[in-house]
Formats: sequence, structure tokens, C-alpha cells
Amino acid sequence: MSGDAQDPVKTICPYCGVGCGIQVKPGEEPGDMQFMPWGDAPVNEGRICIKGGAATEVVDHEDRLTDPLIREDDGELREASWEEAYELIVSEMERIREEHGPDAMGFYGSSKVMNEENYLLQKLARRYGTNNVDNCTRMCHASTVWALRTSLGAGAMTNSMEDLRDAADVLWIQGANPAEQHPIANSQYFRQAVLEGATVIQVDPHANKTTRSFKIDETDRHQHLQVKPGTDVALLNVVLKTVLENDWIDEAFIEERTEGFDHLVETLEDFDKRSAAEECGLELEAIERAAETYATAENATIFTGMGMSQHTSGVDNVQNEINLALITGNVGRPGTGVNPLRGQNNVQGTCDVGAMPNVLPGYQLVDDDEAREAVEEVWGFEVPDEPGLTNVEISHESGKSVHGLYIMGENPIMSEPDANVVAERFKQLEFVVVQDIFPTETAEYADVILPATTWAERGGTVTNTDRRVQLMRGVEKVHPNTKHDLEILSEVGTRLFDEGFDFEDVEAVFEELRQVCPIYHGMTYEALGEEGLHWPCYEPGDEGDLYLYEDEFDTENGLGHIEGVRHQPPAEVPDEEYPLVLTTARLEEHYNTGTMSTRSPTLNRVKPENFVDVHPNDAERYGIEDGDEVTIRSRRGEITVKAQVTEDIKEGVIWTTPHFAAASANKLTNDVLDERAKIPEYKAAAAEIAVDVEPTGAEPADD
Repeated sequence: MSGDAQDPVKTICPYCGVGCGIQVKPGEEPGDMQFMPWGDAPVNEGRICIKGGAATEVVDHEDRLTDPLIREDDGELREASWEEAYELIVSEMERIREEHGPDAMGFYGSSKVMNEENYLLQKLARRYGTNNVDNCTRMCHASTVWALRTSLGAGAMTNSMEDLRDAADVLWIQGANPAEQHPIANSQYFRQAVLEGATVIQVDPHANKTTRSFKIDETDRHQHLQVKPGTDVALLNVVLKTVLENDWIDEAFIEERTEGFDHLVETLEDFDKRSAAEECGLELEAIERAAETYATAENATIFTGMGMSQHTSGVDNVQNEINLALITGNVGRPGTGVNPLRGQNNVQGTCDVGAMPNVLPGYQLVDDDEAREAVEEVWGFEVPDEPGLTNVEISHESGKSVHGLYIMGENPIMSEPDANVVAERFKQLEFVVVQDIFPTETAEYADVILPATTWAERGGTVTNTDRRVQLMRGVEKVHPNTKHDLEILSEVGTRLFDEGFDFEDVEAVFEELRQVCPIYHGMTYEALGEEGLHWPCYEPGDEGDLYLYEDEFDTENGLGHIEGVRHQPPAEVPDEEYPLVLTTARLEEHYNTGTMSTRSPTLNRVKPENFVDVHPNDAERYGIEDGDEVTIRSRRGEITVKAQVTEDIKEGVIWTTPHFAAASANKLTNDVLDERAKIPEYKAAAAEIAVDVEPTGAEPADD
């Protein structure tokens, strides 16, 4: 998978889930890598956002892990050989299994690494004897995957960017900000659709670059419904009842292709639209106008994001979007459907290959005897038949039933909610392995740290947000003593179990993956080529599907599931002590916990630190001026940031980000979970704000 030392190599951007093609040109020195556009890349046609253009800046960053590290009894780290590191990992994992059982270990996959590597990690966990394996989709779209898989059949976008651009008349964007979080999708696909006449309805508590990119205002055809955080079910119920009242439904589609319509009607029978609109902080007429725009369009599509999924009502939120699409017949053809915008370059693929506690590769349930036995026949060992713990549950059980962790390319100390408590739990663990490219906040709690190679140094496949499986290609290693994630996992698996983990190369792993993953079965590296393929590809020669469910849904009875849901407030609401709603989101310039992006000179120059958006009325109430250093507090902790006074946010709501270690929003967020998808409620927490009279680090005033 390596190219000539002087030739540019075509690969995929390591940041968001759009899957943009880029080229990496190796220089004279191993670490001297340059970004180059890939003019005819299938997804982005040469266009790239600020993060993609800066992606090579961190490949040879001075903070790179270059040698294995082992923590001594005194807490200090020392360099070790790979042999010593492997021996310690194997002996400790064997000890934990012998003393506590296999469910005493937890395994974290990574949406920043390849399909093959995540496949091998989840296989390692299951060979160890546990289904305690998960990845960061638990933190972003677990509720979306749950609702889509249960109601339609597959936990992924129903459509492709290409057909949505070409056929959609209305783009309903709820809880997502593609102009910042998926910039090329926004510019290359959404804006093009708008130029061809499509209308945008954006539902979000925060006016943002998406709002501005479409020049959304109330005199235009586009709308921004600035909903109060945590009231999305209520808003969609207003929309659904408006559709029912005006008979804007597709009766034939409902009759032939769905079940549960009567339950929705019954749920909304005594529903008061006006009081619900007030709960949302919106005018009823504005919601009704949006309902008419969507329901009367020829082809309307829904894009859903983490603003919908990261709630205790996350499954209900997405289910109500599904309800809207089904009762109007907007599924199963170009320009329609329900389409989650995935946040990381391989979060879709990490789920596809089974790095979750309840499913095997291809979303086959671990408690489905037939599916499990088919996988066991290929693997040659038995798989536990009960779902394991999610990553947040693993964190909750750390130091209790969970005694050891194997963490590949994730940073849960920063990414999980109530981060201060997560750190305290990790201190109680007996053994932690961290496999990464940088010394993360999580690595501070590791007993063994393994130096991995970056995205630019190795090859494999990744799957983007619209189900396109693409090849990544690597150049030579920058640091000679680092190893590819696949090489590390193969060695650990072979030392633990003797067989089943010794693969000739990454393509050999993919060949086994497609044997046990029905939706990838028809794919080969040769067939993927430079264009990639959209799953499902059930048989060799399949060209993939740009959209799903043309004839039937992939449910047990082939019908799409409609289910009425009722609004439930967030688990934590404002009170006298914490009178504001705190909500969070990502920035265009940064990425998740900042492990890569905050080390980029270009990205840090544009956005060097965290901040909080405060409405002018709240700023006046609390004596805050633009640029003031303020302290935000919740029941879980506090951070100090600069205030940005703006009408972009609703009164009574404050907005900040999780990217910066010193002032991460996740020190404040609530770790209460959606009871089905087990996703935390990042998007709504009670908080207070105050001007920081003596900013952190300031000298105390003289008496």
C-alpha cells in the first residue's frame, strides 16, 4: 500500500465523515509530508476544508510517541522494548481474565483508524471472551443508529450525497451544522442543491455558519427554527400534527410500506400545538410553515446530527424524524430519506465492522444464534451471546466489575461526559493499555503506551458518512520504532491465542472481514479502486446502492416502523442555582478532543482557545461584556473561557465546545444516558456563568 518515495499518494482526509480525497507527497525526509489536492477525487473533486488542508502538519509533530512506554511503580514512564511491552500486556490480560473473568476487560475501538484495525480489535475482544467493545459512535450517533436500524433496517444514511444534491427539493437539517462540521458536504452538495432551487429548513438552538451560508432569514424561502435545547420531539410533533391536520400524508405509502401509523395518530390526538411551540421557544406559525414546506415538496430529505442524538431522548428524537419521512413517503427514492451526518472519518465503518457491544460485523446481533454461529464458523471460536457494556458503562464500572482497558486511538478522559469523574474512575483500574500517536490525557492513566503510526503512514479502508467504502494509502513510516495498529493487534492476538490473528497484510484482514460482514461481502480492494463502493454489496460485482429501501425496508417484515413519541424534558433543567441551559458543539477548525487539531499551527492560529457564546440579554443580566473571562459551572465542574456576546444563541442558553483540554465542555456535561442507545446527554445541562474576577493564574490583589 506504499507509494514511491517521491510520488504523491492518493488517500482520504483523516478528519470528518465526508470522506474527501487528498494526496500526500513525501519529501526528502520521512516526516516532510506535504498536502496536495486530488483533483478528481470522487467525493470532493479536489476541494478541501481548512482541516483537510492542514492534516499533514501533525504527522511529524514533536509530540509524537516514538517508542513503547511502561509506567513504573513510582508512576514515572520509561522507554521499553516492544518485546517487554508485549509481554506485560499479555501477562496482565491473562491475569485479569483468570482472576476476574473476561468481562473484567473493556476494549475501545477508534473512528480514526481503519476498518481492518477495528475489525481485528473487536475480534480480539470476542476471542478474549467478552462483548465489552465499543467506539465513539456511542458518544455521537448511537441513538441514530438504534432508531434507523430498528425502524428502517440499517444504521446509516438512507441516501447518498450525490443523489441528495441532484434530487432533493427540501433539505431539513436538524441538530447539525454542516457548514462547520462537514464543510465540503455543505459547499459541494447542499449549496449546489440550493442553487438549483432547493429550500433549507434548519432546526438548531444556535445560529451558525450553516445559517449564514444559506442567508437564512424570515423574508427568504429558507427558515431557521431556533429551538430550545431538548425540545426537538415537541417541535417535530407540531410538524407531524400539522401534516396530519392538512392531509399532507402519502396514504398509499403508509398503507403498503409501513406499520404503526395508528399509534402516531393516537399519540398526537390530544397534543396541543401552541403550548408545544411555546415550550420550544418558537412561534407556532413558523413551525407550521416549515411543516408545509417539507410535506408538500416532491422530494424532501432530512439530515440529522448530534444535536438530535446526544440526548436522553435521542432515540425518540430520531424516531420522530423517521415518522415524518415515512408518513409523507419521503424514503426509498433519490432526494429523500433520513441521513445522519457522521462526525469522524471512519465512525460509520467502525460500526459496520462490529466494534460495538451488541453487534457483530454487518450489524448482526450478538444474541442472534444463526448470525453468531455463521461468524463463529469463520473465526473458529465461540462468541459470547449477551451484549457487552458500552464505553460509558465501561467507564462507570471501572474499578468495580471492570479492571482493565485496551484503548486504541480514543481519548475517553476528554471525550466522555463528566470528565473529572471519568479520570477518578480510571485511577481505580488495575491495568490500562493506550495505543495512540500522541500522549493523550487518557495516556496519563496508562500502564503501557504503544506508539502507533498516523493515517498518512499506512493503508486500509474507511467508510464515509454515506456508506462509501474507500481505500486509504500510506507512505513510509516517519519514526522507525512505531508500528501500525494492525501489526500491534496481530501480535497481541497471536501471543494471547496462538492462531486467528496472523495476517500477511491489511488486505488479508479485509478478505476475512468480508466473509463475516454481509454488507461488505461483494467488495474487494480491486473493486474499490479509487471510486470506492457504497454498501450494501452482497455479491461480487455489485456496484453498491446510492439509496436504500426502494422496494422494501430491511426489517423483519419489510415494513418501515412508525411510532408516536412524547416530549420528555432533559434529565437536568435550569433551576435557581443553575439557571441556564448549557449546550455544546464542534468548530470547523477543530476536531473532537483536539489530539490532532490543537497541534496544528494553522488551525490553532485561527481558533487558539475555547470560548462561550452568551446572548446579549444574559450578558447584561450577569454583567458580562464581550471578551470578558468568565467561569461556567455545572454540578460536575467548572471551566474558564472568554465570553462572546452574540444573538446567535437563544436567551437562557450558553454554548461552548469540547476541543480544548484545559477548558473542555465535557468537564461540565451530564453523563446520564438514553436508556436504549446508552448515549450521554451532551446537549442539555443546567449551568451558571459569572465574570471571573481573578482569572486562573492571576496574582491575588494586594490588601
